Amino acid sequence: MNAPDKAFLARQYNNRELVPEHPQYFARWQEASARARGTMICYLDRRYGDMPGETVDIFPARKGDGSCLMFIHGGYWRALDKKDHSFLAPAWVDAGVSLAVVNYDLCPAVTLEDIVQQMLRASRWLWLHAEEFGMDQDRLYVGGHSAGGHLTAMLMCALWPVFDRQLPKDLWKGGLAVSGLYDLRPLIDVDFLQVDLRLDEETALRLSPAFMPPATRAPVMTCVGGDESSEFHRQNALLGERWRAAVAEDIPMPGRNHFSVLDALADESSALFAGARRLMKLDK
Repeated sequence: MNAPDKAFLARQYNNRELVPEHPQYFARWQEASARARGTMICYLDRRYGDMPGETVDIFPARKGDGSCLMFIHGGYWRALDKKDHSFLAPAWVDAGVSLAVVNYDLCPAVTLEDIVQQMLRASRWLWLHAEEFGMDQDRLYVGGHSAGGHLTAMLMCALWPVFDRQLPKDLWKGGLAVSGLYDLRPLIDVDFLQVDLRLDEETALRLSPAFMPPATRAPVMTCVGGDESSEFHRQNALLGERWRAAVAEDIPMPGRNHFSVLDALADESSALFAGARRLMKLDK
């Protein structure tokens, strides 16, 4: 790829550069997350596997119908942590939905393929242990932001009975992919990411959910902030085009950047929160 094209991709995928005030988002998320963990009923660092990052925080809802949202954080598979995202819990628990915020090990200590495998194990663990936390195994949903949007889409492609014969084919009843990456091939030419991700053409294609079929007819909802880069809009549109039968709705979020769009998932009055409720059939 020639230098101008590489420079274009480097700008398009550098969300921290595109949103210079990003440290303010991270600081606010961390403060609100610490407050949520300190004031809410929660079960922290429950292990879903043996690797260091294989932990999950559970915020159970006392009311509701047993619905649970497993949230997968972003950070280009190489940064951030579940503890930065507990701030999502108050709104969802108040709405009667348990929240499971899942962690994973980060690149370059592990590969992106390793992280996908970790998300499979986390999904299995949550399904097996759902009832212990007052959740309904038939009311499990998955959502994620940025890299977590990619992992959400990957989980919607998973053949669960092949992974573990005791699991149902439709383990996840729906998926919410926010500002996700669904074609990883452009990232090969983004040097600041490639130093940690170490993708090649074969691996990037194999881990691109846009080029896989969803495993079930479970609905998927997508979303990208109106102020995000053209590449993130292209990625979002690509999944909608390739998964036409599965994508039930694309939720417009005008005026939102790559970080402020996630704030909307903690805001009960936002279009994104309302869309997620529709995904879970909680809007009746």
